[in-house]
Amino acid sequence: MTLFRQIYSLLFGLFLLVVASLGYVQFTETQSFLTKQMASDLNNTSNSLGIMLVPDLEAGDIVGAETLINVIFEGGYYQQVKLTWLVDGKQQTWENPIHIQGVPQWFIDLDFFQTIKKESIITSGWIQLAKLELTAHPGFGYNELWRTMTNAIIVFSILFLIAIVVARVGLTMILKPLHEIAIHAKEIAQRKFGPDMQVPKTAELKSVVLAFNSMSDQLKQLFNSLDEEVGELRKKNLVDQVSGLPNRQYMMGRLNSWLNEPASGALVMAKFDWLEEVHSKYGYQVRDETIKLLAEKMQEHLDEVAGSVIARIAAYEFAFLITSSEHDQTSRYLQTLIRTINQEMSKAGCKPNENFAIGVAERIGHMSVSDILAQTDNALQKAIKEDKVFHWFETNEKQLFTREQWREHLSAAIQECNFNFKWQPVHINDSDNILQRELYCQLSMGDKIIHAGQFMPYVELLSLGSMLDKHLIQDVHEKHLLNRNQEPIAINLTFQSLSDPKFHEWLNTFLRSTNLSERICFDIPEAAVYSDPDACHAICTVIRDNGAQFGIDHFGRQFGSMSYLQSLRPSYVKLDQSFAYYDDSEHSGELCRAIINVARGLDIKVIVTGIEEMPQLERFVPLKTNAFMGYIFPPTEIED
Repeated sequence: MTLFRQIYSLLFGLFLLVVASLGYVQFTETQSFLTKQMASDLNNTSNSLGIMLVPDLEAGDIVGAETLINVIFEGGYYQQVKLTWLVDGKQQTWENPIHIQGVPQWFIDLDFFQTIKKESIITSGWIQLAKLELTAHPGFGYNELWRTMTNAIIVFSILFLIAIVVARVGLTMILKPLHEIAIHAKEIAQRKFGPDMQVPKTAELKSVVLAFNSMSDQLKQLFNSLDEEVGELRKKNLVDQVSGLPNRQYMMGRLNSWLNEPASGALVMAKFDWLEEVHSKYGYQVRDETIKLLAEKMQEHLDEVAGSVIARIAAYEFAFLITSSEHDQTSRYLQTLIRTINQEMSKAGCKPNENFAIGVAERIGHMSVSDILAQTDNALQKAIKEDKVFHWFETNEKQLFTREQWREHLSAAIQECNFNFKWQPVHINDSDNILQRELYCQLSMGDKIIHAGQFMPYVELLSLGSMLDKHLIQDVHEKHLLNRNQEPIAINLTFQSLSDPKFHEWLNTFLRSTNLSERICFDIPEAAVYSDPDACHAICTVIRDNGAQFGIDHFGRQFGSMSYLQSLRPSYVKLDQSFAYYDDSEHSGELCRAIINVARGLDIKVIVTGIEEMPQLERFVPLKTNAFMGYIFPPTEIED
């Protein structure tokens, strides 16, 4: 029970006790007063009637005596009048039934008034004429007592209601600072650091509010310091200090992640020997400044063509990972890169199209890191050997479909829900229990089974993401996959779905219509949080309000601040697969620990991904992560 209800109940009880006590006193005093009044009236009437009856009794006038008694009896204040003639013993009785108008019978049956009688002897001198016996009628007492108590109850009820309302309003105002303290305490417990509370006027609460404000500020500073620490460690371990670009270590991690995800694109490697010429002519300071300017221009111009990761992997070697593109887009990227290099060479006083070489290898089918590195290096060495600006690694493997064929086949397969499902368990550390199962899908296109790695790049390129996610979620529901196991199912959302308001509306309707929303988790890529934060906030609100869960996928991949965790409040984060490939000798353990601590500091579960063997998992034991997944427990088929 809340403090408000406790105090309110106490005041309610005290007021009820006071009202009951006042009612009891009022009742007993009124009853006593009416009893005495009826007894006094009976006594006066008995004396007066006895005096008035003397002449008639002396004369033996029975009719006169009856007439006199009838006049008094008809007033209704007496239940019974009994007159006994002492001369001959004759007795006359007058009676009124106990029927009282305006008073409930149940009230009369309570017998609040005892029978009041008065007996007197009528005399004339020393002669006793008759005996007069009067019994008071309780009607007057019951009428007055009922009227008085009814009025008292009405007045007390009105006062009681007014007191309740006043007490509620007053307590609400008095306890408002305490209520705000409780809310603030809950937010701090949930690692939500909002603005400081206003200091209340109540002396007892001032110190409490000041203490909470101080604690909130300290925790906020602690989280900010963790976020800053991550940024510094990234610069130290993953960023080339001269160019400001990611270094070889970061590129290798991203390359591993990229090849383990459904994506298309290409890897480009370039060797810029003309930078050695700049060094020999102008010194290392000019060379370093030229590298920095070149890096800035490449990022500026190449990002307009396609999303990519640009890294400096050696003194004069750069790598370009184009994460999602077709052959034509990769070709435009290459042309833009050559144009940018020539522009910077001209500024540095070098001849364009000389002293640099570029090798290009596209991702086709399933490839390992060593495969694509070997192909790219082979293309680079051939360009150097043949003294060409670039060389494109040639492969005999052909594309499965053209762009328009992909559109036709994908649209038909998605509309018809031709999904084949697998799921991969996410195991809780030091336990056989499963936290969730991540869902993977394949598409049946005619007699072919197309893996996600083959069709997902085209889903994104052809803007079919919302349609895919909608039909996939419906198919999961219709095939009752949510009932197969007790663990929640994690579904990856595409970038288009995250930014599509119509999909948000559809998802809201779907989650409201199912009673299994708490069994669904949605994975949101970290890149989407940075590229479209408003849309991510909107869809996360839809998911949370309907009882489902969501998490951040590829956590720690991006270089931005992690302060978004405070506002989004995901249930879990999945570490980017690149962390599974970092070697302790590369001093990445400190960075990995800091990234995990940011999430753990906000009470968010941390799931390690990309685990293929136990030694990898053992590296994360000291970091106190919550769960892990990877091909150490590969995906399994889900039978219809």
